[in-house]
Amino acid sequence: MTFRPLQHVPRMSPTRFPLKALSLAIALTGLAPVPSALAADPLQSSAARSYAIAPGPLGDVLAQFAAISGVPLSFDSKLLNDHHSDGLQGSYTVQSGFAHLLQGSGYSLLSTGENGYTVAPDVKVGDAMELSATTVNGDMSAQSDTYAGGQVARSARLGVLGNRDIKDVPFSVVSYTSKTIADQQARTLGDVLLNDASVRQSAGFGNFSQVFTIRGLPLQTDDIAFNGLYGLLPRQIITTEAVERVDLFKGPNAFINGVSPQGSGIGGSVNIVPKRADDTPTRSMTLDYASDTTVGGHLDLGQRFGEDNRFGARINLAQHGGETAIDDETKRSQLIAVALDYHGDRLRISTDFGYQKERINQGRAVVYPNGSVVPHPPSAKDNYSQDWSWSQLEDTYGMVNAEYDLNDHWTAYVGGGAKHTRENGEYSSLYVSDKSGTAKTGFLYSPHDEDNKSAVAGLNGHFDTGPVTHQMNFGLSGMWGEQRSAYEAILVANRQPNNLYNPVQIPRPSVTYFGSDIHDPRIVGKNRIKSAAVSDTLGFVDDRVLLTVGVRRQTLEVDAWNTASGARSANYDESITTPVYGLVLKPWDHVSFYANRIEGLAQGPTAPATNVTNPNEVFPPRRSKQTEAGVKLDWDDYGATFGVYRIEQPNSATTLLPGNRLGTFNVDGEQVNKGLEMNIFGEPLDGLRLLAGATFMHTELSKTSNGLTDGNRAAGVPRFQYNLSTQWDIPGLEGAALSGRILRTGGEYINAENTLSIPAWTRVDLGARYGFKADDKYITLRANVENVANKAYWASASTANNYLTQGEPRTLKVSATVDF
Repeated sequence: MTFRPLQHVPRMSPTRFPLKALSLAIALTGLAPVPSALAADPLQSSAARSYAIAPGPLGDVLAQFAAISGVPLSFDSKLLNDHHSDGLQGSYTVQSGFAHLLQGSGYSLLSTGENGYTVAPDVKVGDAMELSATTVNGDMSAQSDTYAGGQVARSARLGVLGNRDIKDVPFSVVSYTSKTIADQQARTLGDVLLNDASVRQSAGFGNFSQVFTIRGLPLQTDDIAFNGLYGLLPRQIITTEAVERVDLFKGPNAFINGVSPQGSGIGGSVNIVPKRADDTPTRSMTLDYASDTTVGGHLDLGQRFGEDNRFGARINLAQHGGETAIDDETKRSQLIAVALDYHGDRLRISTDFGYQKERINQGRAVVYPNGSVVPHPPSAKDNYSQDWSWSQLEDTYGMVNAEYDLNDHWTAYVGGGAKHTRENGEYSSLYVSDKSGTAKTGFLYSPHDEDNKSAVAGLNGHFDTGPVTHQMNFGLSGMWGEQRSAYEAILVANRQPNNLYNPVQIPRPSVTYFGSDIHDPRIVGKNRIKSAAVSDTLGFVDDRVLLTVGVRRQTLEVDAWNTASGARSANYDESITTPVYGLVLKPWDHVSFYANRIEGLAQGPTAPATNVTNPNEVFPPRRSKQTEAGVKLDWDDYGATFGVYRIEQPNSATTLLPGNRLGTFNVDGEQVNKGLEMNIFGEPLDGLRLLAGATFMHTELSKTSNGLTDGNRAAGVPRFQYNLSTQWDIPGLEGAALSGRILRTGGEYINAENTLSIPAWTRVDLGARYGFKADDKYITLRANVENVANKAYWASASTANNYLTQGEPRTLKVSATVDF
């Protein structure tokens, strides 16, 4: 029997694929041309590729996968064709593809020598599992696309590098799955990222947005990617109902994703992967409740259809509303997300459309300590905002992506998207001057509109030069944005007296100054970011040594206008090149050592127009640098990482020289963040799952204005952050599990002078889950209590504006999900 390579020819139905006594899926030189890379054992390759194999008898599906991946495989089809397979959709290595297809079948892949393989049944001996043949490739122990328990994925999307196995990249990466989101009832992106010890969260400047701190440096929601594209997601709060995966990349990433629109994310970046239709239809309805009276629901529908399930549709609808656990605070949210896709033999197309609306009334404000002391936090439930304060965030977005396999080795891709944002709100902040809570209430009304367009195109492939393998990537990207803003506010002298611990409601203040027309905000900014990148990952010694080198050329064009006067305030056009170097060494099957040097990039500042010797001077892009080294351990069911890093970020300051009345604005200051990180995830013991980690950080400022804060720690960066999250399956009660999580964060300074600080804090969360089948429907009941002790604490200090965000009070979340 002769087989053609099946990846790029129409799939054969079982009647057209006559597998009789012996199924042979052999990609040999004599039967079909193969590149020299396949002369080596293809199971040793760490390269992932996309597969779209339709459901069918397990033997037929295995034979198709073996032929596509180039693995010489022989087996008795009668043993397997009684088993049904859901097929294989998505990106897999050869090893993880076989493991996914064989998972739960009772069969394992065995080596027959000379790079040949067969399939044989598992045999249980005592408490151990032994295989019925003698020689087993060590890399083929049970693997899937997630670690045991399904909380953390084995792969992630890394910008221009594409989808890569985490253990094979020279960076610190973790990817949280939709299962983690569902089991923790994580409503926002911030709820998900709290699982990582290197990440903490604060509120935005005024509109209750989420701002993240990764490795001690801020990441704004404006700078979070959607399928690798910037500028498309809601820019303040991102809900999770339509999210399949949250990819967290730690460290600067100007090469990986290009420079971010707002220039944040030097300590790390986040990419959101949307849900797609699976081969198994999705029919899920969730009803939920959160204290005090927030109720809502989520409908998740997915279906593949057409010949070979080539077409797919996934729809997520969600709505929530009511009073939160904070006194007098109410929130309402709506989400509509539609994902459509087509998987052909060579062509893959996907589209995503979304609409999200958030309304927050009397949201608890941030606190500015503007005296010589930091007030202790009020009761966890207290609300010190004004009853006239509110915020409304509305985003409409969409994107299209396409991939085309030019041949077995090269794939071209293109993508683009757009977003419209409308924000509005009236905000009250509290400026506290002493320990007794004496304060004044500020006022700001700031409508904001934003339109973004983003596009990407590229080519990736693999080939060999002698014994060296190559994974090449070429990419182009661009983003075009326009911002329109206005504001109304009051002068500092007109702020009304109040108190943090005994707040009083005051009338909405009369406006004392404004900028632009609040009914028709004028353009205040335009930005155009374009880049081109190329990289190569070279594999040596059967890909046990992987060297990644790359370079990205980036151009930043920024125009800005004063909100009040409309006068041009900046005109910026600069280009810079950022390289990347990374090395992975895999001396043993379950151990990877890694090291990298990578850079971050942000728009350079413009000197003030007055009171400096160099008014309006435009500085080149600010280049941040990271060096990192560590080890990754992968024991199939669970994994662990250990790493150390150093990030150097430039700072700007105005230096006043002796005898001069004016200072000089410059960018020669520096902040250095040094850290050590440890993480463990997966299921180290049967029935016990962990998401645990620890981060230790040391920061230091240098070359500050007149040296006044040289040697000080950076504001908003604690010395340590610990996480311990566990899930335990209750013995004897199938489908039941208990969970717990402890978050511990060290104290941190509020200001660069290191004269004001907040203490360390600890938060404890508890939960339970029970899943069971009733009338052919699977029902999952979940309950989580966050901040069980109702502890009052300052959760974070802003690294830029010196304000405090109070931690959430005790919050009960319960839900019931029906899969039908």
